[in-house]
Amino acid sequence: ISQLPGWSTRPDGSIVIAMGNDDALGVYTCTPYNSYGTAGESRPTRVLLKDPPAFTVRPKEEYFQEVGRELVIPCAAHGDPPPTVTWLKVGSMGKSGAQVDGNSSLIFRPLVKEQHGVWECTATNLVASVSTTTSVHVLGTSPHAVTNVSVLPLLLAANISWEPGFDGGYFQRFSVWYTPLVKHPPRAHHDWVSLSVPVGAQHLLVENLQPDLSYQFSVLAQNKLGSGPFSQIVTSVPRGFPVTTVPPEPPAMTMRVFLSPPQALTANETVRGVLLQWEPPAQFSVALSGYALELRQGKGGWEVLDRSIPSTKTQVLVPGLIKDAFYEFRLVAFAGSYISDPSNTVNVSTAGMEVYPSRTQLPELLPQPVLAGVIGGICFLSVAIIFSTMAACIMNRRRAARIQKRRQGRSLLP
Repeated sequence: ISQLPGWSTRPDGSIVIAMGNDDALGVYTCTPYNSYGTAGESRPTRVLLKDPPAFTVRPKEEYFQEVGRELVIPCAAHGDPPPTVTWLKVGSMGKSGAQVDGNSSLIFRPLVKEQHGVWECTATNLVASVSTTTSVHVLGTSPHAVTNVSVLPLLLAANISWEPGFDGGYFQRFSVWYTPLVKHPPRAHHDWVSLSVPVGAQHLLVENLQPDLSYQFSVLAQNKLGSGPFSQIVTSVPRGFPVTTVPPEPPAMTMRVFLSPPQALTANETVRGVLLQWEPPAQFSVALSGYALELRQGKGGWEVLDRSIPSTKTQVLVPGLIKDAFYEFRLVAFAGSYISDPSNTVNVSTAGMEVYPSRTQLPELLPQPVLAGVIGGICFLSVAIIFSTMAACIMNRRRAARIQKRRQGRSLLP
C-alpha cells in the first residue's frame, strides 16, 4: 500500500486514500496479527466509486414578484446515485406553504408575504450534500419588521438605531415607540408614546426621559399599504445627573398633528423635461418644511428622487429621463419630523419624447423677454428693408421720367 501514491495506513489499521480513482476499486480484507500470530482475516469489503451531487440548474441570486402571483424557482442536480433535492426557507421553523414539483423546482402558488426571505436548495446522496441559496422579494406588501434594534443610554435621553427591513416595494417611514416600566402602573396597561423619524434616518434621539428608570423601546415601519410588525422590544435605563438636585422634567404634552398629502399632482411634457405641478396640502397644523419627490420605473420599487424641495415651490422640473420608458411620480410633504401620506400618482411615458433638448432649440431655451426682443428686432429690420427698397424704386422711376421729358423737349426744338 505504501507504494501507491496518496495511500497510507493509520495506527488503528485504517487505510487512507487521498484521491479516489480506479485504483481504489476492488475487494479488501484486513488481517490483524501480533507476536502470537493471527486469528484470520476479516470479512471482505468492496470499494465502489460514486459521484457526489452537482447542480445542473441553479436558481438566480434574487427573484422579485408581486404578492398573490405565481413564482417558480428551478433547481436540479445529478450524481451517482441520483441525489434528492429539497428546499428550505433559511431561519424558518414552521411550514412555508411552498411546493416542489417533479423537476425539483420550488413553486409559490400564490406568493404570500411570509415567503419573503432566503431559500436554500440542497442536493443529497450517499456521497455528499451540496447547497445553493436564492433571495425571494415579495412586492406589494406592508413593510417587514426592522432588525438589530439597539439603544444607547445617554443623559436623560436614549439614542435608538436599527436596520430597515424590506419595504414591500413602496416608500416606508419609521416611528419609535417607548414606554416607562413602573412597578405599580396607575392603569392595567401603560401607554406607549410614538415619535416620527425623519425621512432617510435610521436612528432617533429620544429626549426628556426620567433618570434611572427603565424604558421599553420598539420601532414600527409603515408604507402606503399599512404598518408592518413591531420590532423586538429593547429595555434600557437612561443615565441621570451625578448629583440628584435636578428638578424632575415636566410631563410632555402630546399634540395632535394634522398633515394631509399634497394635492392635484400633474405632469406635463416640456422641451427641458417633465414638469410636475401640485397644490399644497389642504390641512396642516404645523408649518411645512418641504417636499420629497418619489419615482418608480416600470415594476421596480419606489425611490426618493429629491428630498429637498422647498415648501414654497409648487412645481419641479425632472430632466434627463430615459427614452421609451414608463415612470410613476408622487409627492410627500414634511412638517418638522412629521411626514404626510403620498399624493396621487401620475404616470409619464417617454415613448417618442425628446428627452435631451438639442442646442438648436434656442427659442425654447431663451427667456420670454429676451425672445420677444429678438423677434421685435427682426420684424423692425424687415420693415426697414422693405421701406428702403420701395423708396429706391420710386426715386428711380421719377428720375427716369425726368430724363425722358428732357429728351422729348430737345427733339421738338427747330
